[in-house]
Amino acid sequence: MSTFAPGRLRIKAAGGALAAIALVGGSVAAGSEERGSVEPRAGIGEVRVMSFNIRYGTADDGDDAWPNRRALVFDVIRAFDPDVLGIQEALAFQIDQLAGALPGHEVIGVGRDDGARAGEFSAILVARARFEIVASGTFWFSDTPEAPGSMSWGNRIPRISTWARLRDRDTGRRFSVYNVHWDHESQPSRERSAALLLERIAARADSAEPVLVTGDFNAGEANPAFRMLVESDAIALRDTYRDLHPNATDTGTFNGFEGLRGGDKIDAVLASEGWCTRGAEIVRTAEDGRYPSDHFPVAAVVEEGEPATCERGEHGRRRRERGDGGPKRGSAPGQTSASFSVYTRPNRSVASTRTSAIPGVNGA
Repeated sequence: MSTFAPGRLRIKAAGGALAAIALVGGSVAAGSEERGSVEPRAGIGEVRVMSFNIRYGTADDGDDAWPNRRALVFDVIRAFDPDVLGIQEALAFQIDQLAGALPGHEVIGVGRDDGARAGEFSAILVARARFEIVASGTFWFSDTPEAPGSMSWGNRIPRISTWARLRDRDTGRRFSVYNVHWDHESQPSRERSAALLLERIAARADSAEPVLVTGDFNAGEANPAFRMLVESDAIALRDTYRDLHPNATDTGTFNGFEGLRGGDKIDAVLASEGWCTRGAEIVRTAEDGRYPSDHFPVAAVVEEGEPATCERGEHGRRRRERGDGGPKRGSAPGQTSASFSVYTRPNRSVASTRTSAIPGVNGA
């Protein structure tokens, strides 16, 4: 079984080939912030983004314990096939297993307790073939954001954001991703966390580059902390789900392993100016009555471009020709199209995503 540690890790990919996964994290930024420009050939094409609180794997959840739902978590992720995946609540052994199940992704992140392996991760997984990691790091939502394990604002456990600046291998264009998990108890902590997140985004290497934010905000859409993000004049973040479903109700994303929809929408994929939203879903997949987590994952497909021009040009034409709001939909194992509404890549079969053994997991 593979083990995760900051540095580099070699794991077995499909077919037994060895693949290197760069594991980048820590409170100090990794990589170099290249400020030289690369002449772009075009805007960044469709980027598939998912945010998923997978529930920490040592919780006493009875029939919903991690070993019983692990394969379904992997199925849901692979069915969507994200280019960028923001994970919340994962412990180190769950990160190890995710790395084994998704050998085409590089893992960025550290444990919140010590800046290494202890405590929950707010990791980002990046499709290696699609993006190069230019720089990355983790900061703590506290008065001392570079200090691992630090807490200041009424939260009783550390809260973090892991971030990455990515370069599109096709176009050379760059953007940044921030993955967050805010506190579940302290409203002052959530509001101070929103302010620090906006401060860090504003201070990124190139303020002209677009931004994505994934996260479990533990705050509903009307919460002042969340409103700070989507009402900021400086950053202008938008909830991609509300771009396409502005009037949707029953949008709760904490389901308690029971499929509940009536609570607040506390999970989101946010996009700055510079992105068009092509598709967005709350993914409510279940298999034989079991949900993969106590949160629904949320997914979006974005493409570089200004919202006002999203329906113009070549990508607008492709979307209109499809006759729907996004890429082709598909079904997961044990599901019908009606009950499995995640966007899947066109021409990609998801019927064979379930495997008899998950790489990096004994006795899956």
